Amino acid sequence: MKRIFDVSPILLSLPLLLPLLIATSMLVRLKLGAPVFFKQTRPGLYGKPFQMIKFRTMTNARDDHGALLPDAERLTAFGRFLRSSSLDELPELWNVFKGEMSLVGPRPLLMEYLPLYSKEQARRHEARPGITGWAQVNGRNAISWEDKFLLDVWYVDNQSFRLDIKILILTIWKVLVRTGISAHGEPTMPRFTGNRPEASQK
Repeated sequence: MKRIFDVSPILLSLPLLLPLLIATSMLVRLKLGAPVFFKQTRPGLYGKPFQMIKFRTMTNARDDHGALLPDAERLTAFGRFLRSSSLDELPELWNVFKGEMSLVGPRPLLMEYLPLYSKEQARRHEARPGITGWAQVNGRNAISWEDKFLLDVWYVDNQSFRLDIKILILTIWKVLVRTGISAHGEPTMPRFTGNRPEASQK
């Protein structure tokens, strides 16, 4: 049932999505150069790796030693617009179509975070990762990692067709008002470095 729920909206909205995807691709190429897409290995269902695809939002600017500059320095005004409007997430519809992601589910994070989760936090991978999720409509990047993971696991335990519809409606609202796009002083979120001792004992 969820697979049908994921694929049907993509197919039905394709006449509207294609022009938007093409226009955004052209703007990314013009303003940020090549490549247009950003691909990265992320953990999917049960932690199985897959290649997630997004529109790139940062330049390839490097320092005198050839190392990439910090994210905050490579994120342009256009890149911030793509993120705040969630247009950078549009290519992930291909991941949904391939069955690697769902429209709704815990956001796929970095592979390097996998050994850092507590046993309870790791349960977020018991659901297919999503373009949007319960944590995204309840604070997105403005909440702590601990709260984000609590919301993800809550979704895993309470997922339903009705909840997914609610999350999609709330996502549209969040995109329009553009709240919770980033943590204070960060381009998105600070890196997850593991659980505090007191948090891991809860």
